[in-house]
Amino acid sequence: MSRIGKKIVIIPNGVTVTLKDGIFKAKGPKGELEMKVHPAMTVNIVNEELTVVRPDDTKQNKALHGLTRALIQNIIDGITVGYSKTLDFVGVGYRTEMKGQNILINIGFSHPIYFLPPEGITFATPVPTQIVISGTDKQLVGLVAAKIRSIRPPEPYKGKGIKYSDEQIIRKAGKTAGK
Repeated sequence: MSRIGKKIVIIPNGVTVTLKDGIFKAKGPKGELEMKVHPAMTVNIVNEELTVVRPDDTKQNKALHGLTRALIQNIIDGITVGYSKTLDFVGVGYRTEMKGQNILINIGFSHPIYFLPPEGITFATPVPTQIVISGTDKQLVGLVAAKIRSIRPPEPYKGKGIKYSDEQIIRKAGKTAGK
């Protein structure tokens, strides 16, 4: 049995979940999310507990079992607590600022970059060299953070660029001087 798939998902107070026609919907204090459940998986909702059951032990169903349970848990966590990622800007003159809902990024290019948040994502800039991306959908928060980081990823010699706040950059030694 799948170690992740066999765990029970506890539905907290203030969260309502429904399963209709293969669509799992959850509504909580931070919003509402939904996902399509694979037809092979069965989701059982009893009182304040949710379990995912697979039909047999084929390799694909074992993989889908844990995946489905993890995605449902991410939805429950997102609508109750939410998700956030922090990006740091490392480099002289690298900074960011809020322009309404959008974010203005200056990272050494000849032009500033305006980044518009998709629906469900909010930006915050506690300091000019940091962006906090937050939202209810874990996948969307990670995708937006990866897109912003890809504008100028950190380079290994001086560490300049946009990096995750918990990311460790492995440094390389530069060229050594000749005789």
